[in-house]
Amino acid sequence: MRALSEQLSACLGQAFAAQGLPEALGQVRPSDRPDLAPFQCNGALPGAKQLGRNPRDIATAIKEKLADEPLIADIQIAGPGFLNIVPSDAAYKARANALAKDERVGAHQLATPQKTLIDFGGPNVAKPMHVGHLRSSVIGDALQRIGRFVGHDITSDIHLGDWGLQMGHLITQLEDEQPDLPYFDADFDGPWPTQPPVDLDDLSRMYPQAAALAKADPERMQRARTATAQLQAGRAGYLALLRHFIAVSRAGLEVDFNALGVHFDLWKGESDVNPLIPAMVEDLKARGIAYLSDNALIIPVERDDDKKKQPPLILVSSEGSALYGTTDLATILDRKNSLAVERILYVVDQRQSQHFEQVFRAADKAGLMAQDTLEHIGFGTVNGKDGKPFKTREGGVMRLSDLLDMAWQAARQRMNEAGIGEGMDEGALDDVARKIGLAAIKFADLRNQRLTNYVFDMDRFTAFEGKTGPYLLYAAVRIKSILRKAAAQGLSAGEIIPAAPEEKALVLALDQFDAALYGAWDKRAPHILCEHTYDLAQSFSRFYGACPILPEKDAAVRTSRLALAALTLRQLETALDLLGIETPERM
Repeated sequence: MRALSEQLSACLGQAFAAQGLPEALGQVRPSDRPDLAPFQCNGALPGAKQLGRNPRDIATAIKEKLADEPLIADIQIAGPGFLNIVPSDAAYKARANALAKDERVGAHQLATPQKTLIDFGGPNVAKPMHVGHLRSSVIGDALQRIGRFVGHDITSDIHLGDWGLQMGHLITQLEDEQPDLPYFDADFDGPWPTQPPVDLDDLSRMYPQAAALAKADPERMQRARTATAQLQAGRAGYLALLRHFIAVSRAGLEVDFNALGVHFDLWKGESDVNPLIPAMVEDLKARGIAYLSDNALIIPVERDDDKKKQPPLILVSSEGSALYGTTDLATILDRKNSLAVERILYVVDQRQSQHFEQVFRAADKAGLMAQDTLEHIGFGTVNGKDGKPFKTREGGVMRLSDLLDMAWQAARQRMNEAGIGEGMDEGALDDVARKIGLAAIKFADLRNQRLTNYVFDMDRFTAFEGKTGPYLLYAAVRIKSILRKAAAQGLSAGEIIPAAPEEKALVLALDQFDAALYGAWDKRAPHILCEHTYDLAQSFSRFYGACPILPEKDAAVRTSRLALAALTLRQLETALDLLGIETPERM
């Protein structure tokens, strides 16, 4: 069964058609004035212009045409011809019970799925994850969950940064520290040691140290650039080192991503497409798409209608190295050939927008994929209260693991203050605190329109009041408690018969799930689903405050309200899961 707004739109569409007007004018949407009516239709005004009539006359004709429509209890005409629409009790009842029987709690599934790859995560090898990786991880994960739920064939790829100058820095730094390792002997071709010569702490120390030395010493920088070029040219010892660097880094990254509850289908990096680059470059040269300029191989991407200058994409540097644009193009080629993807979403900081504009134009020009099938899903920054990117108290970039620890500790403190978790053992308390902490961080991030910056405020994020993740968890847990008590009393759910205003308002909130879900996917905007989830929790709170459930004496009313509570819980948990938020059983 379709949403109430869609059912009403069909009815009004037919009424408009009877007036010789397009059915599309019957579009019904939630009212701007819910105190007057739940739904409204504004089609009489443009319809009057088409027919040269008074819009109130059109509205009156529509109202008369629908006088016996069973879906509608009342239509009122407001202002110059706005239609305020009140659904009938039968419509509320039918929709509520249809939602209760629907395994997808009101969300339809696409009939024509698209094979889509979501590129997110993007951490660099040898660098620990930090707060700057939070938004890409959380937004990308929400999009992969939502995309799969609506029916698309989604593949996610972490796309490790493992092929740029940082590899040259690590190689030269390791050579300075352990020059006798076989990787630096140009005449040695294996077998290579199976155990890495470094651990994650070594890599975390070595990279910033090497980068600082290279910044101060041009000769050291040139060594790093030469090592990078030799790696990309296939020097065996350097490739063996790269494999060690990736393995060590991945082990650490998996710990952080698991703690965040984020998982990838593919753990590929820039280095995986290196074998494709030589043939791709030669093909682009042969077709005249790429050519030399100042000893670098470039692809011009500027267009005649550009309002500002668009730099060319540098395919191969003057020193012979592949750059980010090169590996990005080769990765598009690989994804098209090996996965047959129809669309690629890149969940990457908005500050990289020009880079992706260059890559997408170059991919289109090269015939790899059309530009309108490549999307940059940009996002703003996480800032401190000073309005600058979030830092530690010492002024450094905060590690993601430290941020998660901070959230769990803050959640545990909030639980203690609120008396939540009394009677639980330490293991259960820690599990609930972990879920509350993750809900606080994820919902605080996702509730913002993704292109906006937001201020990180742990006290506000972990509050059990207001538009927060913990508030939503508490709402879900409260319903679970009600249902457990009902089961203990031998009470069960029955047919939903919405009668009270708060019951009808809750049905309307539940009915908006499909629209919110597809709005979040189509606009790549998880905050739309966040808004729905919060509105649903608030609607249940108002229902719960006005409509007794277990104390209700009328058995039919009680079973109806139990069914409405159970339906709300199912949709609330479904929505939270799509946002990457896990709900505890008790709090």
